[in-house]
Amino acid sequence: MEPSSTSTTIRRTSDVLRRGASSQVTDYEQRFSSLKTLYEDLLSDLIQTGFSHPEAHETAKQFFNSTTVRFAGVDGTMYSRPLFDLVIFFGGACASTGQVTFNPDSPPTVEYDMHTVSQSAGISSVVPVYVNEIVEIDHAFSEAGGERALTDQSIIDNSTIANWIMTFAEYYLAYKLATSPELDTRVILLDRSLSAGRAGLTYETAKRELWKTHSSLIGYKLGQDEPLDMSDLTIARQRVCNEALGLPPPRGDYLPHAIVQQLKDGVALKEEQILAALGITDQKRARRAARYFKRLTDEHILTSENGAYTLNPKYTTTMRRVKNLVLHVGERFFSTQTAEADTSSVMKILKDGREQWLTTVDIAFLCLFTFHMLMEECWQKRILLVGITKDTAARDFKRQLIPIMHDNGLITPQVQNVEFDRLPNTDRMILQSASIFQPERIRPPWSLIEYDSAFRTMIPDRQGRKGHVQGAIKNRTSLEKAFLKTYVQLSQAKTDPLLRSNVLLIDRLAYPEHDCRADTVVRFVNEFGGAEEPLETILFRDKSVPNSLQNMVMTMLVAMAPSSIPEAFGHNKPLFIADKIAKWNYSQFKCVVDTTADWILNNHRLRKFIFYMSTFRERRATIEAARREQV
Repeated sequence: MEPSSTSTTIRRTSDVLRRGASSQVTDYEQRFSSLKTLYEDLLSDLIQTGFSHPEAHETAKQFFNSTTVRFAGVDGTMYSRPLFDLVIFFGGACASTGQVTFNPDSPPTVEYDMHTVSQSAGISSVVPVYVNEIVEIDHAFSEAGGERALTDQSIIDNSTIANWIMTFAEYYLAYKLATSPELDTRVILLDRSLSAGRAGLTYETAKRELWKTHSSLIGYKLGQDEPLDMSDLTIARQRVCNEALGLPPPRGDYLPHAIVQQLKDGVALKEEQILAALGITDQKRARRAARYFKRLTDEHILTSENGAYTLNPKYTTTMRRVKNLVLHVGERFFSTQTAEADTSSVMKILKDGREQWLTTVDIAFLCLFTFHMLMEECWQKRILLVGITKDTAARDFKRQLIPIMHDNGLITPQVQNVEFDRLPNTDRMILQSASIFQPERIRPPWSLIEYDSAFRTMIPDRQGRKGHVQGAIKNRTSLEKAFLKTYVQLSQAKTDPLLRSNVLLIDRLAYPEHDCRADTVVRFVNEFGGAEEPLETILFRDKSVPNSLQNMVMTMLVAMAPSSIPEAFGHNKPLFIADKIAKWNYSQFKCVVDTTADWILNNHRLRKFIFYMSTFRERRATIEAARREQV
């Protein structure tokens, strides 16, 4: 093949790009045409409008025991920059705060704290790491293949350390806001999906083989406490407990955690007593539970004597030790002054008298533990925890929820007329497009019905059995009755009703008193491990099912959607402000790092050292910058 000239290559590239783009446009035109009857066939029963301010006022009195509450919106920021043989990683989180008052006959009143930038809550940390040490800290490289040759630039470009520091900062700041009696925060808004965030953290911490090779937390001890071991991590990793919601559920991979929960107070119970407490009566489920009893005993988590099981005394203190660990490491990361540090980096711990790096596996565990602590704090104190996602590629409403509802008779028969394969690819685009095609019938603010986040990991039964479902991947489903999700559209322009804000994904913590009712709990059966196990989910089947918390949340979100800020049109002002604060902190930190680098580069005593220590890329960039300045 003869090499092509530059002009021929550009012409060919342009032609390929034009054809590909035209094909995509044509495909979307065809997909949009299938939306014309979507409202009548499906959405008319599933979209909620006309939110009530008097009802929101009454719900606030019941839920918060007050109609005026403090709120906080939390957002994060991160930055990384190579500096000679080092890479500087920065991560942090900031909060905008204020108060919202639910009025009996008018929209909620939102007041934002003055001097937000100077007085806002915020935490951050900076970690310098030698390039050659990044591979040992960041487990992303070990998963990609340890034998692969990596250049310094590829290590710098693909490192996830800054992102993990930022994620830890967001969850830790939210937890500190929830636990501070002085701040008395009753509404916490996160700029991320709660359910997807927890699912991602459980995935990142799922590979036990990585625990042995990439976790410094194993064997680490605080003060006189017992050191953490693999069983501690196993217990704490899935420990989300809410008795009123039936968590952890006695099914699937959660069954051993449900067994441990029955023995958490150090009591001795026989196997049949535990099974009765968990509602396990049939033989197949009992045999499956017996295998877990044996495994837990073999791993020395349970002890067995005279036919009764007890929890190993060490693991009765697991959650206390894990909580102390989170607080200890969180304070090290985000509050420790240089003079107080007992290690050379905030990301190092002293274990057996030696400094060791906390790896990204460790930080993933810390993020997960912090999130679980935040959830339990919100349940105990009646704090409303809401996640808001601006851009999402989620497809579970189209691909999982509606097919499951249809197969189980939970939706009107007209859904058969919907050509799902021809609809736009993502839930957000389906709903946003439907809103534009039916402007008179779908008027913002509106919200889809709320449904259990577990539906995103469920699929219809392959054998077509009514009442049965399966897990989407390896027949496993995520934790049910913990989070409820929906899609919302908050704003439209006064001058042009077709000019509407983007559809947002909202998920929030489920609260048993409001969400777990006879008319909202839908029971399925999942055949797992040779036994048919019950799977209970929360589902507001259509807009006729009362949902007082959704009504309160929607009236609040509409009041927090600014109409005077074009770039935040239909979004959330507390999170918009938090994002601005985070960006300001990012710019300040970047300025500090860049100024430090310039000071080092211009220090005449280090001139020879700098010449030999600089990478080729750095040296070339410096010379090219100087040449441009001369021109």
